[in-house]
Amino acid sequence: MKAAIEQFTRYLENERNSSPHTVAAYRSDLEQFARFLEGEGLSTPEQVDHLVVRRYLAQRHKGLAKSSAGRKLSALRALFRFLMREGRLEKNPAELVAPPKKEKRLPFHLNIDQVTALVDAPGVTGLLPLRDRAVLETLYSCGIRVSELTGMDVAHLDLEGGLARVLGKGGKERLVPVGSYARQALKEYLEERGNPPPDRPLFVNVRGGRLTRRSVARIVDAHMLLISAMRKVSPHTLRHTFATHLLEGGADLRAIQELLGHASLSTTQKYTHVSIDRLMEVYDKAHPKARS
Repeated sequence: MKAAIEQFTRYLENERNSSPHTVAAYRSDLEQFARFLEGEGLSTPEQVDHLVVRRYLAQRHKGLAKSSAGRKLSALRALFRFLMREGRLEKNPAELVAPPKKEKRLPFHLNIDQVTALVDAPGVTGLLPLRDRAVLETLYSCGIRVSELTGMDVAHLDLEGGLARVLGKGGKERLVPVGSYARQALKEYLEERGNPPPDRPLFVNVRGGRLTRRSVARIVDAHMLLISAMRKVSPHTLRHTFATHLLEGGADLRAIQELLGHASLSTTQKYTHVSIDRLMEVYDKAHPKARS
């Protein structure tokens, strides 16, 4: 089974051009399944049927969030689909297992006052404060994923034109607008760095290496704690906030889909629920027949 997993992850890296994060997540889930199979006395994909998959999900993941269980099932389906393509299996045993119903949770977002306080928190003097401010402004201004942010080089930024080129999921490139506040923060940060050459990473750590996803998460969390006792906030919260504020400001859902780099409009539609909540709040306060 381990050989099949290794072959599949190489396929994800080399042919599907999946992100390192995606490959690592698949590998982790599939290695858990391989360890389960060893405990069951099974060692090859050909020995797996839908009952084995169902038993794995039931026995090993009690209390697991439905979204996590669904992700593990998706990883198994993808692996067996690959093995069918390679001619090793005739059918996909994981396809016969129904995925758990997803919990409908609205994406958490910050309000405008919270965002303003967050991006102002680092200050405006010193290399690291300027870097942190530029990171926060760029995440909120562009609505990009943290992996897209850390993958950017100086050459990907056009401060004069107000655009940035990012590499999204599946190796798809897209252009995103960069707002005036983010452009100013980036300009001050790059000047403090001595205007590095185009082939250098846009955001670097104290040793000059490319900033990692984990480092960006620490930056967001640290500055959020400075301004609020609110629950932990992630870089993805700023992406949710970007989309929600655009929608509340009247932006078209299709345009938001393009800006976020979503392949499907259904992925973007979750933000309409947030907007509807806001509309209902306004309605309840303003409409004379809404008040008792």
